[in-house]
Amino acid sequence: MSKLISITQLSRILNLVDTKTKKPLNHILRYWEKEFKIIKPKKINNRRYYSVKQVEAAKMIKFLLKNKGMTILGVKNMLNQKINKLDDDNTHSLKADYYRSSLKLKTKNLLEKIKKIKTYGKKNSS
Repeated sequence: MSKLISITQLSRILNLVDTKTKKPLNHILRYWEKEFKIIKPKKINNRRYYSVKQVEAAKMIKFLLKNKGMTILGVKNMLNQKINKLDDDNTHSLKADYYRSSLKLKTKNLLEKIKKIKTYGKKNSS
C-alpha cells in the first residue's frame, strides 16, 4: 500500500502556510482539487488523503503557478495537452525547471544537515 498524506501535511510540504499564524492554507488545495482533475484525494472518514503521485502533481502545479507565474487556465491547458510529456528531453523545458528547482531545495536541505553535524558532531561518538 502506498503512503497517503493528509491535506495538512501536503499544505506544509508545499509551504502553503500562513506566515503570521503558521496555520496550513488547506483551502488552496481544496480549490486546486476543483480546478485540476489530476488532484483527486481519497476521502476516508470525510478527511482528504493524497497519494505520492498526487503530491508530485500538486508540487508541479504550485511550481507552475507560483514560480513560473502561469495562470490556472495555462496550467490546465498544459496538463490537458500533456506538453510536459513532450519536452522531457529538453533541458530548458518547464518540467526541467521544476526538477532543477526541486533538486536545489533537496541539496540545500542536505547541506544544512551536514553543517549541523559538523557543528554539533554526532551524539555518542567515542
